[in-house]
Amino acid sequence: MELTELWQQLEPSAWVRAISTFALVALLIPVSLPLARRWGLMDNPGGRKQHDCAIPVTGGAVILLGLLASHAVFEASWTVRTAAFIGGAIVLVVVGQLDDKYDLRWTWRISMQALAALAMALVSGVTAHNLQDVFGFAAANIGLLSIPFTVFVVVGIINALNMADGVDGLAGSLALVSLLLFTCFALYAGDQYLAERLLALGGAVLGFLLWNKRSPWLPRAKVFLGNGGSMLLGFILAWAALRLTQNPAHPVSPVLGPWTLALPLIDCVVLMLRRWRSGVSPFKADRNHMHHLLLDAGYTPGKVTVIMAGGSLALGIAAAVAVKLGVYRPALVVVFLVLLLGWYIFTRRRDVAVARLRRLRGGAPVPLAALEAAQETGER
Repeated sequence: MELTELWQQLEPSAWVRAISTFALVALLIPVSLPLARRWGLMDNPGGRKQHDCAIPVTGGAVILLGLLASHAVFEASWTVRTAAFIGGAIVLVVVGQLDDKYDLRWTWRISMQALAALAMALVSGVTAHNLQDVFGFAAANIGLLSIPFTVFVVVGIINALNMADGVDGLAGSLALVSLLLFTCFALYAGDQYLAERLLALGGAVLGFLLWNKRSPWLPRAKVFLGNGGSMLLGFILAWAALRLTQNPAHPVSPVLGPWTLALPLIDCVVLMLRRWRSGVSPFKADRNHMHHLLLDAGYTPGKVTVIMAGGSLALGIAAAVAVKLGVYRPALVVVFLVLLLGWYIFTRRRDVAVARLRRLRGGAPVPLAALEAAQETGER
């Protein structure tokens, strides 16, 4: 089926809902800025943060308001599944905003993420249990392990996106790419119900990006997602992935899930593994993320966003084409692990990785002392 034919399946009401959600979020962002300043919901510069002035962090809260308004207007009724989704989203945004203001311990954040994942699994029945395509044999259901595995998947996706939220427009662009891919997958599988809602979610994210992504008329971001926003979008992507890949009525291979958010997932796993091997907390902040290496190699924030979002889009499309062509599904898992290992090896020495990325950009090498000083400054 051609891409244009896929999108033609959507009813006009789906486009109206997406455009309305986009417009509402885009209009509410400026309204939220003075409130953020009054309530102290600001991201102040210093340390690893490279922005020059305090920026409001209410983007995620506005996206949530847009989604709630969209649901109230366009949905006929509430279900238990919907209530669990909205409840989990609200909890994550509230905890994230508190973290933005008071810098909560990472254990609090992880606990609330796990709680939202449990609500998804136990209340809504959205779990990761069918992994037949992943392993290549017919033992499809992992039984009681599905609950802890669901929590693992949800917490992993949330933190992968949260860790990518370090450049203007990056986390939102990655989420938008993933939502668009999931919408295409849903349409291809015949799940128009989910596709329409994912399209509305994409509209909300696009409305936020108008004020977050740098452009000729916006030299720097006016608002950030905040930890609440990155956790909200990660939760939405995890929900969409499980709803799509664990639905027997509209089957989508679970192999495709990680490929829609490949680069931030690879970056997250590599960093947490390296921190663990170094004897520090996997959640200790540093300047070793993929976007930090690209920035230190001389790429502008706009180019970093294009490279990472474009790379995730290309990898997601490539994986979808491979599945459509009948490629052995476990082979795609192996390829993903090879990419993960490749990035681990490539970034084994930070100075060398930055120098190689700079050469790819066509820039001159940077002295080792300067790179080490930049890394030490970022870690303070």
